[in-house]
Amino acid sequence: MNTPRPRLDPAVAETRRAVRTLLETARAEGIVADGDLVLVALSGGADSLALAAATAFEAPRQALRAGAVIVDHALQAGSADVASRASRQGAELGLDPVSVRQVAVGSAGGPEGAAREARHASIAEVAADRGSPLVLFGHTLDDQAETVLLGLLRGSGPDALSGMPPLAVRTSGPAYGRPLLGVRRHTTRAACVAAGLAPWDDPQNDDPAYGRVRVRNALMPALERELGAGVPEALARTADQLREDSAALDHFAEEMAEDLAEHSEAGISLSVRGLAANPPALRQRLVRLAVEGEFGVTLSRVQTLEVCRLVTDWHGQGPIDLPGVRASRDGDRLAFSASS
Repeated sequence: MNTPRPRLDPAVAETRRAVRTLLETARAEGIVADGDLVLVALSGGADSLALAAATAFEAPRQALRAGAVIVDHALQAGSADVASRASRQGAELGLDPVSVRQVAVGSAGGPEGAAREARHASIAEVAADRGSPLVLFGHTLDDQAETVLLGLLRGSGPDALSGMPPLAVRTSGPAYGRPLLGVRRHTTRAACVAAGLAPWDDPQNDDPAYGRVRVRNALMPALERELGAGVPEALARTADQLREDSAALDHFAEEMAEDLAEHSEAGISLSVRGLAANPPALRQRLVRLAVEGEFGVTLSRVQTLEVCRLVTDWHGQGPIDLPGVRASRDGDRLAFSASS
């Protein structure tokens, strides 16, 4: 008599399925190929640990290698011990290689932003050293919902409200994958329990000094009490739709930019008539695209709207000085040049 196979835990199955889908997409888009190394950004928390376990299982089945990178921010007492523990857990799961890097966190952009910048720079460095074309992060549906809600509270535009993409090819460095954006946080913790993994609980995740923590622990529960369950899922769906719309507008802007733009020694200019003929969303994207493509400067919404007034509300006003760029109206051209 054949012994029946034990039933796979639903949480483990869900995380594995999510990783499998993303790796298949990455292969279809030419990001990874047989034998490539996929790195997991491993903190030791429940989300990244569940991701690590699922990747260790799924990657070999797609002829890929799976490793991990652990970043010690050195911001808390005992952080080196936390990193060492995560390294051991990654190795026990079969991830190889497992790299641990300690970083110095600056102050620019606030504590969260500075830590994120240092972390991503270190991860990209490890990926380059190891020849990895893809790094996976453990962001969940709950993280996505919190990102959208924070964007709403800050009055951000559609790009910020689009949240985090599941798979992002960057201009340099490895692609970033977030397989768990459709998976709830309680599922990753359940997957860890089912697999016998003991996650580390970061005390900063309960520190109300951080805006994201207040959204997570106070605002989101209040919204669900008042509006009913399903708020995180609704916010994540909003991000998906806005990301699709934003990608379409970016595509149209890139196609139109070739007809509207003229390059010169001084910089780049756009046809005022062509800009004025387009709806505001496209007009603003054309301006941002020109400035970013020519000077590597990303304009804020406020800055973009101010520049667009040179097109839609022209009264002979002078040039606008932006960080590293000057925008001016020159007849029927909106000109951008480098500023000192």
